[in-house]
Amino acid sequence: RTADWYGIQKIIASEETADYYNPKVISATMGSFTRVKLYYTDLVSYLGEQRHRVFGAYLDGNDVHQVDFGNSGLILIGNEAHGISPSLGRFVTDKITIPKFGRAESLNAAIATAIICDQVKRLRT
Repeated sequence: RTADWYGIQKIIASEETADYYNPKVISATMGSFTRVKLYYTDLVSYLGEQRHRVFGAYLDGNDVHQVDFGNSGLILIGNEAHGISPSLGRFVTDKITIPKFGRAESLNAAIATAIICDQVKRLRT
């Protein structure tokens, strides 16, 4: 649903990601599953073939409000408990972070994704 909100039409997901057609997932998308295509793949192989910049969400990256996202690229969001795995992290060309002002340890992946997508969209309009 977040991808649909920001006009993103394609999501590349790891083979371990929740089943797109799980009834709870379908319900949570509020119809967005009909507009956003999801592709499951081996992310190591996929990222290894890419020539785009890969922006990886980390706690110690560059401030997302100061990053030049350019005209194209991929955004890599990690597992909520463990972040981006080292096997995928080696493909990250640009580490990014959402600046923290409070004392929370982290944001959940969905909220972080929305904030990053908002910044990318804001800069590209």
